[in-house]
Amino acid sequence: MPYYRVVGEIPRKRHVQFRRPDGGLYAEELMGEEGFSSDSSLLYHRHAPTAITRSEGVLSAEAEPAPNHPLRPRAYRTQDLPEGDDLVLGRQVLFGNEDVRISFAATAGTGGPSELYRDSVGAEVVFLQTGRARVETMYGALDVSEGDYVVIPTGTIHRWIPEGPVKALVVEARGHVRPPGRYLSRYGQFLEHAPYSERDLRGPLEPVLVEGGEVPVLVRTRDGLSRLTYLHHPFDVVGWDGCLYPYAFAIADFEPIVKRTHAPPPVHQTFEGPGFVICSFCPRPLDFDDDAVPIPYNHHNVDSDEMMFYVGGDYSARKGSGIGIGSISLHPSGFTHGPQPGAVEAVVEGVRQGHGTSTELAVMIDTFRPLRLGAAARRCEDPEYAWTWARAAG
Repeated sequence: MPYYRVVGEIPRKRHVQFRRPDGGLYAEELMGEEGFSSDSSLLYHRHAPTAITRSEGVLSAEAEPAPNHPLRPRAYRTQDLPEGDDLVLGRQVLFGNEDVRISFAATAGTGGPSELYRDSVGAEVVFLQTGRARVETMYGALDVSEGDYVVIPTGTIHRWIPEGPVKALVVEARGHVRPPGRYLSRYGQFLEHAPYSERDLRGPLEPVLVEGGEVPVLVRTRDGLSRLTYLHHPFDVVGWDGCLYPYAFAIADFEPIVKRTHAPPPVHQTFEGPGFVICSFCPRPLDFDDDAVPIPYNHHNVDSDEMMFYVGGDYSARKGSGIGIGSISLHPSGFTHGPQPGAVEAVVEGVRQGHGTSTELAVMIDTFRPLRLGAAARRCEDPEYAWTWARAAG
């Protein structure tokens, strides 16, 4: 994270005695990335965060994602996926590779909180398509709603408490997720050209203090899932400070960058992770040169797969292709993709008639290794999507 926060009570200096009202010492915990060489925070617990009483392996029924073979562009309807139990164990895997796993989660909101969960493989970015929820973490709570990205650093113990039905796209990285480096000064401040700033990021404001005895925490590592039973509830942090913490960012606070002629997807980049980027396509003025073609050109990203999650508005490049709100398109490396036939002419004519803005709202993930197809993708695929360009052209 690019800036420092303090929440709750902390001592005057790091690594000094900090005593509870009863005279005992609070337990200091350093949460840090890259072996003491990157962002970190210091948390102060009422009890030792190391005390566990049990460890059990958790069997997973998840099948490994399969290659996109034979190669073709694909589309999916997340609207057709069933509701799961909660926003952690109810995740349905759509795509994955060595760097990232992308899932869809939908819950009716009647099952209560998720289990306490720690992803020790990497950071998570959860985008709420619909609904509201409270995310309780060892750093404090975040109240989030439709259109929010929730960024949860590696190793953060947390749980999701839906407030009614929720649908979410879940991005699980094998490493850390950050704002793009080109948006930041060498000291970590957002620069003036960045499409969002520190003011747009919502972090926890106060600790979540929960007292209690033994409590299980589901932990994901690269070797699978374990359930550790902690002697004391991990939400016993009285205060913390540092530059590593969960935060929320509303897609509506992303400031689109526009040009006279069409700008490529890097202008929409919002986050970067190991081997992938996340972009936000938001309502904005269309390209305003008199001769502009205000729609994506045909393109072949030879080094990446492109996944697009359609969240709202009218996406003019895909008219007539079966893409609607909640749909996902996957355009793999090896395939040249672009507007559906007729879309360019329709948009140019629309601009001529005074329709000079785009209402589209979408989340795009570009990966630099091929995305393999998970079981949930196979359950909700539109088998006719790959042929829509040819049929429209004919």
